[in-house]
Amino acid sequence: MDGKSLDITEEKLKKLKEIIPEAFTENKIDWEKLKAALGDDIEFKNERYVLNWAGKSDAFRVLQSPTTATLVPDKAESVNFDTTENIFIEGENLEVLKILQKSYFGKIKMIYIDPPYNTGNDNFIYPDKFSETKEEYLSRIGDKDESGYLTREGLFHKNSKDNGHYHSNWLSMMYPRLFLARNLLKDDGVIFVSIDDNEVENLTHLMNEIFGEENHISTISVINNMKGRNDKANVATCHEYLLIYSKGKFISYGLPLSEEKLKEFIYFDKNGEKYALRDLRKRGRPDRREDRPNMYFPIYYDKKIKKCYLEEIKEGLIKILPLRGDKSDGRWRWGKERIGANLDYLHPKYSSNKDRWDIQHRVYLNLSIMSDIGDEEVDDDEQNFDRTSKPKSFWWGGEISTDVANREFKKIFPYINPDYPKSPFFIERLLHMSVLDGDIVLDFFSGYSTTAQSVMKFVKDNKEKVSFIIVQLAEIIEENNDAFKDGYETIAEIGKERIRRVIKKIKEEQESKLDFDGNAEKQDLGFKVFKLQDSNFKIWRTQIETEEQLVDQLQQQLEPLDENAKTENVLYELLLKSGIPLTAKIEQNDGFYLVNDNEIALILEKADDKIIKTVIDIKPQKVITLDRLFKNNDQLKTNTALQMKDAGIEFKVV
Repeated sequence: MDGKSLDITEEKLKKLKEIIPEAFTENKIDWEKLKAALGDDIEFKNERYVLNWAGKSDAFRVLQSPTTATLVPDKAESVNFDTTENIFIEGENLEVLKILQKSYFGKIKMIYIDPPYNTGNDNFIYPDKFSETKEEYLSRIGDKDESGYLTREGLFHKNSKDNGHYHSNWLSMMYPRLFLARNLLKDDGVIFVSIDDNEVENLTHLMNEIFGEENHISTISVINNMKGRNDKANVATCHEYLLIYSKGKFISYGLPLSEEKLKEFIYFDKNGEKYALRDLRKRGRPDRREDRPNMYFPIYYDKKIKKCYLEEIKEGLIKILPLRGDKSDGRWRWGKERIGANLDYLHPKYSSNKDRWDIQHRVYLNLSIMSDIGDEEVDDDEQNFDRTSKPKSFWWGGEISTDVANREFKKIFPYINPDYPKSPFFIERLLHMSVLDGDIVLDFFSGYSTTAQSVMKFVKDNKEKVSFIIVQLAEIIEENNDAFKDGYETIAEIGKERIRRVIKKIKEEQESKLDFDGNAEKQDLGFKVFKLQDSNFKIWRTQIETEEQLVDQLQQQLEPLDENAKTENVLYELLLKSGIPLTAKIEQNDGFYLVNDNEIALILEKADDKIIKTVIDIKPQKVITLDRLFKNNDQLKTNTALQMKDAGIEFKVV
C-alpha cells in the first residue's frame, strides 16, 4: 500500500495491456502498433527488419564522440611491470575502449564479457543526458569522492523495470561498447557474451546488427545452477546463455576430450601410443554415395597378411565397399588420398550376424602419428590442432556451476561472498576453443578478474603464451559488504589482488616441483596496471561564450602540456595516440626514450644538438618531441626538422 487513491488511467492502461500486449513498448503505448492491432490500414514508418529503441541515435553519437582521455601507469600496484605483457586497466570501459582503438585495432583474438544482465536491480552506466555537452559528460563521469574514487551518484544509474526506457537504456549502454569491441578483434577473432533471459533476445538482435547475422556461431545454453534460482514465480531458473559471434573467419579449436572420451583409447601400438577405433564408413547424414561420389570406392583386404590396398593387386583379396545398413551404397569418411597414406592404420572386421565386412580406423591421442591429408571431413573427435571434441550447444557440469565459481573465489578470498561470479573452468573452455600461442584475450567487464585467473591457469597447463587485457571500473563497494569489511573499497581493488594471489600460488606450485633440467618453468607471472585519466595536454574548449574565455583559452595553448604532467605519463599517452601497444619495449636512454628498438624515439625532457644527433644516428622510423623543449630556440627546432627530413625520419612536434 502506498496511501494513494486509485489511478484510473493506470488501471485502464493495465487492462488494455492485458488485452493487446503487442501494442505496448517498454510499458508505453505504441500508437502505430495499437492502430494496426485494431485493424486500421496503417503503413509503418521506414518499414524494414531492424532493431530500434528510444535513444539509439543518441547512442550512435556517444559512440562517435572521440575521447581525449589517456591511461597512466601505476607501477606500485603492478607485478613485474617492465617484463609482463598482461594488462589491468582501471577505468570506465567505454572511454577505455575508445583509447585502445589505435593501439589494438584488429589485434585481439578473443573477447569474453559478463555484462549487467538488466535484472531491474543493476547499476550501470548509460547515456541518460543526451542534451549535455561533452565537457559536462566528462565532468560527470569524472566525479570523485574525497578518496579519489568515482562516485556512484555521478556515474551509475539503477535501471529499474519501472523505468519507461528499461530495455532502451541497456541497449544504449551495450551498443557503443560492442561496436568498439568488434573493431579490436582480429579477422579470425571471436567474442563470447554471457547473458540471461532478461536481455538474450535483444542482445541477439543487437549483435546480429553489429557483427552480422551470418557471423552468429552459436547460442549455448549453460546449466550453471541445477538447484534453480527463485527469481521467477513459476519456474526456477537453472541456466543462462553464452552468445558466440565471430569477426568473420573464426574456426573453433575444440574442447579437451572428456574423461568418458579418453576411456575409449584402450589400444596400444608397438610404440606404446594409445589409440581408439572408429568406423571408416560415414555414419549419419550426408552418408549416401551420391552425397560424396568421390568417397565411394573399394578397399581390398588380404586376410592372410592383414594388409589393405586401394587396388586389386592379386587374386583372393576381399573387396570391401562402404555399404549402409540397408545395403545401399554409402561412402567413406576419408578421401582416397588420406586412406592411401594411412592403409597401415585400417582394421577390417567381419560380422557374422550381418554377413558383411566393415572397416575401422585408428584414432591416436597423438594426432601427429597419422597423415592428415586429403579432402575428408573433420570428425567430431578429430580437430586439426590437438585431440579435441566439438563443443555442443548445451553445457552442464559441476565445474562450470555457480557453486564451483563461489568455491574457487573463496579459495582466494575466504571472507568475501561474491555476487554471481563465473567459474574459471567455464572461461577456460572458451580459451581452449579460441586461442593459441601469442594471442591476446580482452574482458572489459572484468569484475573480480576471473578471466585473468583463467588465462594464467590456461598458460600454466598448456604452455601457450597467451596474454590478457582486462578492464574494470573502480566501482565503490558498499560499507555493509563483506569485501569492504575485509579492507577493499572498490571492485577493481579485489580484481588486482586476485591476480596477485594467483601469481603467488603459481609460483609456489612451481617452486615445489623438482626441476631436473635446472630451468624453472617460464611463464608471464605479472601484470601492468594502468588507470584512466584526463589527458596530460590541455584540451581546446568547445563551449566558449565570452571574449575573456577565448583569451584564457589562447593563453593556455601557448603551453599545451599540463604543468603537473609526469614524463612517464606523457610517454604512454603519446604512444597510445601513435598506435603503439601498452606492452611495447621501452628503453630509457640519456635524454630520450627508444620504443620497440627503433620504431619510435621520444624526446620529452630536454632537446639539444647532442641528443638530436644521437637519435638521428640510431635512425628510428619516427621521432616525437615536445614543442616546449624548443622554447626561445626556433633555430634548433628548424634545424632539427631539416636534419630529420634528410635522414628520412618522420618528425612530429607536440
